[in-house]
Amino acid sequence: MAAVKKNLPMNRREETLQDVVIKFAGDSGDGMQLTGQQFTNNTAMLGIDLATFPDFPAEIRAPQGTLPGVSGFQLHFSSDKVYTPGDLCDVLVAMNAAALKVNVKTLKPGGKIIVNTDGFDAKNLRLANFPEGVNPLEDGSLDAYEVMRIDVTKLTRESLKDFPDLGIKEKDRAKNMFVLGFIYWMYSRSLDNTITFLKEKFGKKANILDSNIKVLQAGYNYGDTTETFTSRYRVEKAKMSPGNYRSIMGNQALSFGLIAAAQKSGLPMFLGTYPITPASDILHDLSKYKNFGIRTFQAEDEIAGITASIGAAYGGSIGVTTTSGPGMALKTEAMGLAVMLEIPLIIINVQRGGPSTGLPTKTEQSDLMQAYYGRNGECPMPVISASTPSDCFSAIYEAVRISIEHMTPVIFLSDGYIANGAEPWKYPQSADLPPINAKFKTELGDGELKYQPYIRDEKLVRPWAVPGTKGLEHRIGGLEKQNITGNVNYEPENHQTMVKIRQEKVDMIANYIPEQQIDCGAEKGKVLVLGWGSTYGAIRSAVLHLLSEGYEVSHAHLRYQRPFPKNLGTILRNFETVLVPEINNGQLVKIIRDQYLVDAKPYNKIMGIPITRTELIEAIRKLL
Repeated sequence: MAAVKKNLPMNRREETLQDVVIKFAGDSGDGMQLTGQQFTNNTAMLGIDLATFPDFPAEIRAPQGTLPGVSGFQLHFSSDKVYTPGDLCDVLVAMNAAALKVNVKTLKPGGKIIVNTDGFDAKNLRLANFPEGVNPLEDGSLDAYEVMRIDVTKLTRESLKDFPDLGIKEKDRAKNMFVLGFIYWMYSRSLDNTITFLKEKFGKKANILDSNIKVLQAGYNYGDTTETFTSRYRVEKAKMSPGNYRSIMGNQALSFGLIAAAQKSGLPMFLGTYPITPASDILHDLSKYKNFGIRTFQAEDEIAGITASIGAAYGGSIGVTTTSGPGMALKTEAMGLAVMLEIPLIIINVQRGGPSTGLPTKTEQSDLMQAYYGRNGECPMPVISASTPSDCFSAIYEAVRISIEHMTPVIFLSDGYIANGAEPWKYPQSADLPPINAKFKTELGDGELKYQPYIRDEKLVRPWAVPGTKGLEHRIGGLEKQNITGNVNYEPENHQTMVKIRQEKVDMIANYIPEQQIDCGAEKGKVLVLGWGSTYGAIRSAVLHLLSEGYEVSHAHLRYQRPFPKNLGTILRNFETVLVPEINNGQLVKIIRDQYLVDAKPYNKIMGIPITRTELIEAIRKLL
């Protein structure tokens, strides 16, 4: 129930809402991503919980006004805990006819539509494939919604009439600031943080800075002075544990986790990579932190990126390479080399829709089988995944720890939903991070007459000897190694021995990771919903809803896909039914069935968009 403050100026009222879902949508040149990010930062600074879902066109610059060119940014903010960007929107900002057509189906009945009326002229309607003579603003098709019509383009140009040096195109680029200013007024926000952002971004370009601030203030003043808008809204601060928070996106958190791991291990870090959507931001972010011993190398292709990182790892650095599905395919031979060498290496796959080039800007979880089996020969590697944008920090930190302490390459899985989404993140304390113990062999041991590069400790981990260390010369390469000596060896018995050892080393990592926990619900019951990766928010919110209705349902979420936690099999057998929701055609469910002989049930969505809370609730109900 919304609380109402009456007797505000001009007979306005202010309502306090529990949560709101807003979708900003427009042409890919309308600045909707920037608008959403600024409103997100503003929301986070107020201590309101949030989750976001940016939605980009696949084309670099799709034709203006067309359906493929629509860019969207969805934001869910609440005074309660937020787990998803929301299933349906309360407010849709549509900058043109195409944006409305693509997104109106995501709007709640009775929701608000804020339209830029200039984006509904004959040309825009034609580009959006509306029938000749049909205008949704005039034909009654939007009667189920509250439509707020604003000629954003005209008002933006009028507010910049005192900027004669700006042409029409330059003025129109500021339309998103008008919308942002109006939304700030609508939700009782201050403009200060966006003005600070604009000063930092355009401080040396006074004309651009002043014009953007002028339009931002014009949008706010339009809401404040136009009597047709009778309500403003406020969402109170969420109840969070004390601490310092910031809004963080998945790729940012991942970059910070890598930096933290480098600092805690005391090792330099080398990123060898090739730009690919949606992983490129990791390169952009890490390149800013040379002061922390981070070295970044934009290679000429995917293969050069990973092989450079292998060289860095052989030389005593933390080797990292980033990519998405098509790049993983190109890197597979080099991954096999890293497995044969048994050196630390982090391979980050920010998944997207496939196969081939597929859906470059849409999310998917379809590379799990590739991470497990997508290399020639018996080539086992640990696989770890993140569940939320902020979880990327601790998950990648753990991936680095395992890679260094177990001398193995590790595949880390994120996806486009996590990478580009944002949520509040509580700054961790360095002292609270677990140690990462990097050990180098610096001399021959007692009784060791010659360095034996494949002699192993109790974890089956071989020594890490930096090239150039006196007395520790040894050969490396992709040919099979003789046990202990590392010499090239083709003997059948030796090959079987080495294959078994490499697999056992990965399997033994299960002894050094936490046991699996139930995220919410009972330890035993009717239905366990088992998830991994970005399905976390939808599963948790769906299960919590069903628990509140008295159903026997629980949720467990995997960080460690290979090896699985030692107690996972016991947990699975404590439930009558196991449901595995995935944004793929059923991959984890196959592995679970294979390893545990459990008749797990799949729930799959392969549309390039996340699973929603509502559809998952219905899927779980059918099993109860």
